[in-house]
Amino acid sequence: MKETLVDGKHIILFDGICNLCNASVTFILQHEREPIFHFASIQSRMGNELLERCKLPAAYLQSVILIENGKAWFGSTAALKIGKTLRFPWSVLAGIGLIIPGFIRDWVYHQIAIHRYQWFGKRDVCMIPTEKLKTRFLE
Repeated sequence: MKETLVDGKHIILFDGICNLCNASVTFILQHEREPIFHFASIQSRMGNELLERCKLPAAYLQSVILIENGKAWFGSTAALKIGKTLRFPWSVLAGIGLIIPGFIRDWVYHQIAIHRYQWFGKRDVCMIPTEKLKTRFLE
C-alpha cells in the first residue's frame, strides 16, 4: 500500500454489507461540518490492507475503525470521535458520550455490533458510491 494514500487522512473502515454500517456512512456524509473523512469497506482490497496495517485479521468485522493520522480507534471511541466532527447537535451528544466510562460504552457498542445483522439486516454486496462521492471512498 502506498503510504501517501492514507497519510494525513481520516479514514473510516466499515462493514460494507451491514445495513446499519452503510446507513452510518450515509449519515456521516450528510452531517459532516466539512468533508474530512475517507471511507473503505472492510471487505475491499484497501480495507484489508488497512486492517493488516492495524494488525487485525482480514475477517475482522466487530467494529467501526477510525484511522486518524496513523492512529486507530475502535468501537464506541471511534464512533464518538467521528460524531464530534459532525454538525450540531451530534458533536455535542458525542462529546457527552465520551464522558461515559469506556467499559460501559464498549459493552453497549458490542451488543449492537453482534446483533446488527439480526436487527438491521445485511446486503449481498457492498455499497457502491455515487460518482459525486467516489473520491471519498478508497478502493
